[in-house]
Amino acid sequence: MSLEQMVTEYGYLAISAGTFLQADSILILGGLAAHRGYLELPWVIFWAFLCTTVSDQMVFLLGRTKGKEILQRRPGWKKQSGRVLSILERHQTWFILVFRFLYGVRSFSPLLIGMSEIRQTRFTILNILGGLLWAVVIGPLGYLFGNAIESVFGNIKHHELPIFLGVLGIALFARLVIFLKRKAASQGA
Repeated sequence: MSLEQMVTEYGYLAISAGTFLQADSILILGGLAAHRGYLELPWVIFWAFLCTTVSDQMVFLLGRTKGKEILQRRPGWKKQSGRVLSILERHQTWFILVFRFLYGVRSFSPLLIGMSEIRQTRFTILNILGGLLWAVVIGPLGYLFGNAIESVFGNIKHHELPIFLGVLGIALFARLVIFLKRKAASQGA
């Protein structure tokens, strides 16, 4: 099966699943796939928006019920939670709208917000708006990335696989570094 066939057949599913794991990188890859004509950019944005919003809503609800328990098991998150909660206390609306753009706190912010006194209705509305903002900003970046590559290298048809694998490799490497940092922090705490 060619890369084109795989992306065309499983691309939206990969974006949906990927937003739970390495959201920004997967959305950029989706935008790049849209640039190549394998996916439609509006659908890439839609699926990323829907899945990130649902995911963060579930983590928010998890924060309501088991937040303290989860935080106790994650020393790295616990260490950063004071700073995040302080920002949340002063800038609730803005924080909920933009936490997806904040490296290092994106994954556990909905958990902490769920542990706070913020009403579920308020979070849901801001979560929807923030998810839409994130998808509309990050999704086209992959599309523009494709334009930039083609302006430098011309037709990238023969280089698609290395480009997709390179972006995916960088994303996985970043995830590994974050995992190792958190593991070292939890062992040092």
